Amino acid sequence: MPISRASKEVIQTFLTQNTDWILKENKLHRDFQFKNFVEAFSFMTKVSAIAELQNHHPEWCNVYNKVVIDLTTHEANGITERDFLLAIEMERIASN
Repeated sequence: MPISRASKEVIQTFLTQNTDWILKENKLHRDFQFKNFVEAFSFMTKVSAIAELQNHHPEWCNVYNKVVIDLTTHEANGITERDFLLAIEMERIASN
């Protein structure tokens, strides 16, 4: 069964409810900043376990205490429910 892309309205609703996320180059985008490298890497480790279980992996980059995230579903060539779910999990992990 093909994965459906989210409508512009659904994406806008997500962005309105999750104001740290933006739309950048047709991907959900967010910069996370932590106290230090260890906290940033710990965040990435926790997210990687969830992403692997979901078989949905972020595009990300880490430099010292910063983790830059882009979410899109490559099979759908756009943003899907998978991206929203992973973004919400990232927020949960970052806030703990």
